[in-house]
Amino acid sequence: MTRSTALHTDRYELTMLDAALRDGTAQRRCVFEVFGRRLSGGRRFGVVAGTGRLLHAIRDFRFGDDELRYLRDEKVVDATTLDFLADYRFTGSVTGYREGEVYFPGSPLLTIEGTFAEAVILETLALSILNYDSAVATAAARMSVAAGDRPLAEMGSRRASEEAAVAAARAAYIAGFSATSNLEAGRRWGVPTMGTAAHAWTLLHDSEEDAFRSQVDALGSGTTLLIDTYDIAEGVRTAVRVAGTQLGGVRIDSGDLPIVAGEVRAQLDELGATGTRITVTSDLDEYALAALAASPVDSYGVGTSVATGSGVPTAGLVFKLVAREAADGSWVGVAKASAQKASHGGRKAAFRTLDAGTATSELIVVSDGFEELSTAAEHPDARPLQTTLMHNGEAEAAALGTAGVQAARAHHARVREELPVRALALSKADPALPTEYREAV
Repeated sequence: MTRSTALHTDRYELTMLDAALRDGTAQRRCVFEVFGRRLSGGRRFGVVAGTGRLLHAIRDFRFGDDELRYLRDEKVVDATTLDFLADYRFTGSVTGYREGEVYFPGSPLLTIEGTFAEAVILETLALSILNYDSAVATAAARMSVAAGDRPLAEMGSRRASEEAAVAAARAAYIAGFSATSNLEAGRRWGVPTMGTAAHAWTLLHDSEEDAFRSQVDALGSGTTLLIDTYDIAEGVRTAVRVAGTQLGGVRIDSGDLPIVAGEVRAQLDELGATGTRITVTSDLDEYALAALAASPVDSYGVGTSVATGSGVPTAGLVFKLVAREAADGSWVGVAKASAQKASHGGRKAAFRTLDAGTATSELIVVSDGFEELSTAAEHPDARPLQTTLMHNGEAEAAALGTAGVQAARAHHARVREELPVRALALSKADPALPTEYREAV
């Protein structure tokens, strides 16, 4: 198996390419756009994630001998198209929202410009990455809001496929989580990793005390001991007896967490372990985190909910042709007009309007052509939202790898501060900002 991403593609993309090469439209210059018609799940804002992963995937979008042999054997395309794919390299440009940016309905998150032939076959790749990663990041941001200043660790690897688990850890970190249990996410993307022991460790030993003592001997008294394998109160007593009052932390993975956390805190303080931190896990989501806000909890571990988008496993993004070159060389805005699936044609420039530093709207300026699009005259404090991600097929280095992840995380933290207070509520509602369209003048 190769590491090519070329067959992470729906068949109809290649059959369209095949037909376009036949009828002469393959080389028409086109503009494709990734956007969402609405925010899935009644969310008040979305978070862009997966951009850096997508740039890597476009770089690896190559049709090698194995891919070409499969397409030939399955008679997916003809010989002319196979020759085209053998030499395929994306040489166009990609602009879009920075990874970690918040977005709203209609936001042009990604704009891919190139020939029809080289751009259309990136549709499934772009959507499969951005839809999942943005769904996870949006859920993670809501959890980060609910957790406040308390650290969040992502622990959802066992609730997702192996590659999705790595992507989820990356997206959650960008949106405010502080660490992951997934080592591959640490190696590949630089996400800090954490973890000590599961219930199996306690059950392996003849007694809870033996398990705790062995863990402290291996990891030191600053470790975190899992205290709910048997009786929680007895687990606390044993943990402090073994590790002393300098015990780093205890973890609770069951029970009525607000009540149990209060009881454990009182018991730790009574035993003199006033600096011992309490971490809670056990099927947490943003609503459970909000319910724990007044409890004496120091940090959280979240698994299933974050890796599955907290009930919203896709961001609902779509990939549409919005402008194309006409036969005379001019540009024509094109749009789908289907009921409830209509789109806005034309090349777009997006801005976030601000009032004293607080976001007030998503302003999108639309044009058929390629003139410079601006809103500076009417909104001098508007913040441009798009940046160059690829130019002539070459990705911007700052968006790639571990540096790209750190930049996305820092950007998200900054832009979330712009949101109005109503955006941070967890209840279902309309988007926190209106999306306004304006024709270029």
